[in-house]
Amino acid sequence: MAFQKITEQPSHYRQLEKMTVGELLININQEDQTVPSAVGKAIPQIEKLAELAADKMLMGGRMFYIGAGTSGRLGIVDASECPPTYGVPYGLVIGIIAGGEKAITAAVEFAEDDREQGWKDLLEHQVSDKDIVIGIAASGTTPYVIGALEECRKRGIVTGSISCNPDSPVSAAADFPIEVVVGPEFVTGSTRMKSGTAQKLVLNMISTTVMIQLGRVEDNKMVNMQLTNDKLVDRGTRMLMERVKLSDYEKAKALLLKHGSVKKAADSLAG
Repeated sequence: MAFQKITEQPSHYRQLEKMTVGELLININQEDQTVPSAVGKAIPQIEKLAELAADKMLMGGRMFYIGAGTSGRLGIVDASECPPTYGVPYGLVIGIIAGGEKAITAAVEFAEDDREQGWKDLLEHQVSDKDIVIGIAASGTTPYVIGALEECRKRGIVTGSISCNPDSPVSAAADFPIEVVVGPEFVTGSTRMKSGTAQKLVLNMISTTVMIQLGRVEDNKMVNMQLTNDKLVDRGTRMLMERVKLSDYEKAKALLLKHGSVKKAADSLAG
């Protein structure tokens, strides 16, 4: 029996072009509300992968996301936000997309169909068995991703996957598959919608949990965030004031800027 893609099944809604703007928005929102429940059902799978990713990174490894199209872009977004949010080095979490940098903003024809290129792209980053590689593919059938995971498995590199179809080929290629089955899309086959939302939620869960496990959060604060704009400097100043019971805003700000992070500034006072 051929593999059935639920993500490609016909939408439950018909004649979208005849709907009013209000009807379109209400129906899209109604479909979106089903996503968190589908993610919730996958938490046991997400937990296994997040725990392993944290263990790998605590031992000096890195976390790779690899995908094509929307899935690849979502991985790059999540990876690129880890350094400024948590103060970790660039290159600790790495996003790779089929077609390279050009594919971040424009479709690269047939890039996702190259079964060998995913592994070649990983090799450019000297991937090793210290690392963990997570393939992202809404359909679960992307050759670029599947080929990369299969090559990783041959070399003892632990892998995970995030897809939106049950029992997909990408799940079979991964050691720790995550399947978030959100059903047909509002626009048939447009997996940037519910499937993309589901993948983004899962990536948020994994990276946030991993960063907390790595000690990059204290209480509920981003104490290691990079001070890259006035908003973050202000946020960091107020976090420092609260943490060390300092009432002078300008003094706290100067201390923060001197040390570069809330944690380092607070530790300087404690020392």
